[in-house]
Amino acid sequence: MAKVTFEELLDAGVHFGHLSRKWNPNMAPYIFGEKKGIHIIDLNKTIMKLDEASRALRQIAKSGKKILFVATKKQAKDLVSERVGAIGMPYVTERWPGGMLTNFVTIRKAVRKMANIEKMEADGTAATMSKRERLQLSRTHAKMNKNLGSIADMNRVPAALFVVDIRKESIAVAEAKRLGIPVFAMVDTNSDPRKVEFAIPANDDATKSIGKVLDIVMEAIAEGLSERKQEKDKGADEAPAGTSESKSEGRGRKRAQPQA
Repeated sequence: MAKVTFEELLDAGVHFGHLSRKWNPNMAPYIFGEKKGIHIIDLNKTIMKLDEASRALRQIAKSGKKILFVATKKQAKDLVSERVGAIGMPYVTERWPGGMLTNFVTIRKAVRKMANIEKMEADGTAATMSKRERLQLSRTHAKMNKNLGSIADMNRVPAALFVVDIRKESIAVAEAKRLGIPVFAMVDTNSDPRKVEFAIPANDDATKSIGKVLDIVMEAIAEGLSERKQEKDKGADEAPAGTSESKSEGRGRKRAQPQA
């Protein structure tokens, strides 16, 4: 797993915090100092926490479980949908639907409804409807796809959440905590790191900073997925040989029995 350097984070502006008068005292251990009324994040602490989070995320991905990414702020939406979508993990970049985790059964019903609409369009059922009904169906599907499209394949609650800005995504964080789901998050100087299990002290407002942290996290998850695939492929290759050997041994034992 590649290590991020101090210079990389510095160049991405990960060290810029919020105005010092808006700080959260619980972020004190992660603040290096203050410059022109703005808190500066200690990037050595960021590297340490980012490495810890990346190792944990890689293991989750390797186990075959899902990590749900939550980022509805405009600076992060496009980055998350593009990069997280590329590795097949679910994400929420529009409004967080209350009960996404705590009332997951209802969310699954909505996903099934969306799938039924898609089936109607595919098998021609929608074409038999009136123009007004088709328009209404199309609008319903577009709205549902916008809000739920990326989680359509998520059959159970995720093993973990990755959040950009825990203040903005406070409802998602609260739901995860209620269910005991660990939360990985970029935490700026105006937030409380105690609310999440894996806090990564970082600037959560700048696109460049968010992109850099996501790149590192995505690489770790991709490694975990790759390791899982290699293990499955290795198991598939070894299975026939083991089965064949077992049969041979069985035949040998059968031949030996009469001689005894």
